[in-house]
Amino acid sequence: MTSPTQWSLYASNEEAWAAILADCAAAQESIVLEQFIFTVDSFGQNLIDVCTERAAKGVKVRFLWDAAGSFSVFGSNIAADLRSKGIELVFWRTLIPAYLKIPNIRSWFLRNHRRTLVIDQKIGYTGSISIRDSMRGWRDTNARFVGPVVVQMQNAFENMWARATKLRHPRIRRVQQDPEFAYETNSPSPGKRRMYRTLVEAIRNARTYIYLTTPYFVPTRRLARVIRLAAHRGVDVRLMVPDRTDHYPSLDLGARSFFTSLLNSGVRIFLYPNKDGTSLIHGKTVVIDGTWATIGSLNLDNVSLLYNFEANMVSSNPRFAEELEAHFIHDMSVSAEVMRDVWKSRFFLERLPEYAIKAVRRFL
Repeated sequence: MTSPTQWSLYASNEEAWAAILADCAAAQESIVLEQFIFTVDSFGQNLIDVCTERAAKGVKVRFLWDAAGSFSVFGSNIAADLRSKGIELVFWRTLIPAYLKIPNIRSWFLRNHRRTLVIDQKIGYTGSISIRDSMRGWRDTNARFVGPVVVQMQNAFENMWARATKLRHPRIRRVQQDPEFAYETNSPSPGKRRMYRTLVEAIRNARTYIYLTTPYFVPTRRLARVIRLAAHRGVDVRLMVPDRTDHYPSLDLGARSFFTSLLNSGVRIFLYPNKDGTSLIHGKTVVIDGTWATIGSLNLDNVSLLYNFEANMVSSNPRFAEELEAHFIHDMSVSAEVMRDVWKSRFFLERLPEYAIKAVRRFL
């Protein structure tokens, strides 16, 4: 049976940006953009120009940006200018005290980390995409969807919009279900960590292989345990992470503090080269057994899994899983594998910081 959902995958931000501009330029009714990082540089300005032109033609344009991730715009005259041109702009600003001039460490918790773009309630985008020119060369994975699942994406946006604007009744449309695609959300409330639970259950049910790609790997105890158990029972588990991230060294140390136990369990680990900080692998994807796959904003770290608002597309469509798997295989071919014997033979002083970071990694 042919799926009612169609998709396109993009392995670079430039490809995704070009498609986004084209679709927004053709919008007839509405554009909604939920974004963690939005910077008004070259591409950001191009997108604003397109959306401003559409707003002038009567298209309803709404932006929901995170105040910490989009801090360069938060409180600037850019925001007022957009509103004067007919674009509704709301910032998600939980835990950013009004007196702060720059974000502090608390501002990275309870963030709206989602990436959701919906045009005319018919075309939807999600993935690891950000709106910032410095990410042009990053290895991101993003996807464009057309089909009934896009209504779920719109509804997810409406729920967050209502929460940010304190509306009592979000505008929710009735959803025609697609048995092969679902837009799963994740929220800080323990009872609403749906994507986290879905991921753990999928890993528990894996029988052949699990391919995980994440830029930030500091998993919860629960997630680390189910990954190790999968490898112990003979599942081919492979983890792709950058050889260094764009954040604090503590995140790199946090990831490496798991390597010994993972390698001992049989997990294979690959480090994607991040030359000069310009080629970070930033994709957030999982493929399991060729029958389950996900792409979206969820990182495999404590902050993302437990403390932020996230959203991922989850699919049981084999062709979709096959395409994401092909991305992983290609990335693996240009990465360096961490060999267990070499990793274990490192000098003690090299390993010491990894032991020290264990005390705080649940906050990373």
